[in-house]
Amino acid sequence: MARGSTAHATLQFIRHTHGDIMLETILRRLDPQTRALIAGAAMTDELPYDALMSLWRSADESLREGDPKWMETAGAYAIDSVGQQLYSGLLRKASPMEFVTQSVSLFQLYYAPGDVVAVEVESSGAVLRLVGFPAAGPLFCSRQTGGLRRAAELAGGKGVRVTHVRCEHEGDAYCEWQMRWESGS
Repeated sequence: MARGSTAHATLQFIRHTHGDIMLETILRRLDPQTRALIAGAAMTDELPYDALMSLWRSADESLREGDPKWMETAGAYAIDSVGQQLYSGLLRKASPMEFVTQSVSLFQLYYAPGDVVAVEVESSGAVLRLVGFPAAGPLFCSRQTGGLRRAAELAGGKGVRVTHVRCEHEGDAYCEWQMRWESGS
């Protein structure tokens, strides 16, 4: 499951960056039931993850050629817009380290089941691992990359770099992201 806010942020991003005509093209490609689920989902409603993936795949079909990193940018946009509206207290931290080690999981407020957990943390970086969640494709991984980068920046990180270093869709046992930021942030 995913929160309706994930679909809302995706729709807002597409409208904002690619316009209403592109958004309508993407939505028309969805089957009527999926389109109705996405259109009717309130921000805090639970939305079937398959419906969200259908939206993302439809968008990718239209956007990837002209904007291959669209999903990473959409992940950052989601944190910047809807994420800050709903969860600013989890995003506005004194440092990226405080963000990655906080006890409340931002991931679990958007998706179920599973979590993104810190498996290594140091003063200038962290490694985060996806556990217990069926990512169902590399689009999710790209969205997480952009979202994690923007979240670390909002937590005061300077020179933030996030790399998806392991991916279950490329044969690894799990997905992991390496985050780096300038020390002293």
